[in-house]
Amino acid sequence: MIPVELQVIGAGLRAIAEEMGAVLIRSAFSANIKERRDCSTALFDESGRMVTQAEHIPVHLGAMPEAVAAVRAHEPSPGEPWILNDPYAGGTHLPDLTIVTRTALGYAVTRAHHADVGGSEPGSLPSGSRTLVEEGVVIPPTRLDDAALEALIGQTRNPDERRGDLRAQLAAHHLAERRIDELCARRGRARVAAAMDELLAYSERVVRAGILALPNGSYEAVDALETQDGLLELRAAVTIRGDEIEIDFDGTAPQHAGNLNCPLAVTRSACFYVVRCLTAPDLPASGGAFEPVAVRAPEGCLVNARFPAAVAAGNTETSSRIVDVVFAALGVAVPVPAQGQGTMNNVVFGNDRFTYYETIGGGQGGCPDADGPSGVHVAMSNTLNTPIEALELAYPLRVERYELRVGSGGTGRHRGGNGVVRELRALAACRLSLLTQRRALAPRGAEGGADGLPGRNLLNGEELPAFATLDLRAGDLVRIETPGGGGWGSPR
Repeated sequence: MIPVELQVIGAGLRAIAEEMGAVLIRSAFSANIKERRDCSTALFDESGRMVTQAEHIPVHLGAMPEAVAAVRAHEPSPGEPWILNDPYAGGTHLPDLTIVTRTALGYAVTRAHHADVGGSEPGSLPSGSRTLVEEGVVIPPTRLDDAALEALIGQTRNPDERRGDLRAQLAAHHLAERRIDELCARRGRARVAAAMDELLAYSERVVRAGILALPNGSYEAVDALETQDGLLELRAAVTIRGDEIEIDFDGTAPQHAGNLNCPLAVTRSACFYVVRCLTAPDLPASGGAFEPVAVRAPEGCLVNARFPAAVAAGNTETSSRIVDVVFAALGVAVPVPAQGQGTMNNVVFGNDRFTYYETIGGGQGGCPDADGPSGVHVAMSNTLNTPIEALELAYPLRVERYELRVGSGGTGRHRGGNGVVRELRALAACRLSLLTQRRALAPRGAEGGADGLPGRNLLNGEELPAFATLDLRAGDLVRIETPGGGGWGSPR
């Protein structure tokens, strides 16, 4: 296939994935999807390999191949939607509902974070969950007909919003089927399928070339997550050998009694993200880019948990720390940024009538050639914030402060970015859940740069722990101060 034709077909496939995302976002009911864009879309070939993805959420996309494999085992018919959220069958955490449909060329996939999927607390992110079923309804690969959709909605809060968001996902799949049929009619099915193979091979070649530019060797790093009972240690050993990378988490803490556990699919997502950043950050991502990367973790450890371990914060907080520790290991060999905020700062307000979920941006670490950006969603998140106007229109909440946390970034030759301050006042009685990190351990500076400030959670001026679930009365004020990024290099 000539390069020009490959580029044209590749651009067409990427455009379908992007248009799927646009349909999902513009059709969704919940602010979490239509405003924050907490969703992802991708196309896979007949063998279940990811051909192209929209530039959405890294933690979603790297785990999608296992979800497609779980659905392929049921041999779905063309156009037949299947749904799942089971973290031990290719899901991430329970609020992320994945739909897979068969197309003329393979599979279309959407994954969206729903503001509630049942469970013990509004928002389905209880801070103290110890088993998966406490976090919400667990959906193995299931054919999504009308009866299954209504049965699922019946187990959630805010059923009209859930129904609307699921129908938005289905609309994205209907769009994908039409666009792929149109592409096949223009170019020929065999040519498009051949282009898929070549796009996968091209991505693999580019990433292998990037790995070859890194120095061979084995490099190790240690980091930790905060719990009320102490620290949970993560250990990563990264081995670069020719054009391949192996990342081994042997020595990492056993799976946690709480919800900081990761299924292996999430761990792979975080590792793929780091390798892509260091080898081919501008490459349109596909499954071929993952081929040179092997990820190993002992079964039953924090980053390869066994069912029925709770995983609500593993998808957000532990995935962020995996990024930190893998970057730190590779930082022995090549220049890498200082640590960013290393948390998604998950905040949930809710009751039986509404559920508001937000992740809050913070400071990114300083880089070898630039200051770190401020107030951004970094690493595994990549979402937007909920605009104040949309938030106050949809929920009984009032935003009383939203500003940069000036001075929270670490000093250095290149400063770390600043975190943010966000204050929300409850206007009705509800429940609050916080799942956060970097409240005790500061984001580290690099090459002599200073650490960033750790974050803080406060209720009516009183400190709250990193993980908390409690009742709020009307008038209570919650203040979140997110961490700043570490500085890079000694200050001049």
